[in-house]
Amino acid sequence: MESSIEQAVLLVGHGAAAKDCPRELVTRWKSLEGRRHATGGPPSAEEIELDQRIRAWPRTDTNDPYRKGLLSVAAALRPLVAPAALFVAYNEFCAPTIEDAADEAVAAGATTLTVVPSMLTPGGVHSEIEIPEALARIRARHPGVTVLYAWPYDLHAVAALLAAHARQFGEAAAPLKAGRPGRV
Repeated sequence: MESSIEQAVLLVGHGAAAKDCPRELVTRWKSLEGRRHATGGPPSAEEIELDQRIRAWPRTDTNDPYRKGLLSVAAALRPLVAPAALFVAYNEFCAPTIEDAADEAVAAGATTLTVVPSMLTPGGVHSEIEIPEALARIRARHPGVTVLYAWPYDLHAVAALLAAHARQFGEAAAPLKAGRPGRV
């Protein structure tokens, strides 16, 4: 990455808990998060501490295949968004947070951040509530930075992507009909 950039793209994935992260940590954190959403209050100290522990859990390709997948998407996306720098962030479970990735981009010189969620369909709490809340905090922290939210997606473009993908598998139907596996 260049030492000074003007434009950055933040690819935001959902995130997943590492497979070897104790389930009781995740269950307790989700319980506290649910209670907070129901009451509208701020996160408790325990919720913040659990979130940080879960996000900081050591990651490998084996214990976090979601992270591996998102980083593969990022590697394919990077040359397509150049000369903008690409940063990866996670809405929950993984580090860095959206705010941390934005801080890193701004520290590298970015004056425009384009935030692109990996969640494609409307109606989800992450893309429609949580990410916009994070972006409001980023805008408050970096008032001289333009923060663009590349949302919602053009549903016709999403449908075209899915149709093209389905056609690829349709072309592989002959091996499936013959009892041989198709492409994965």
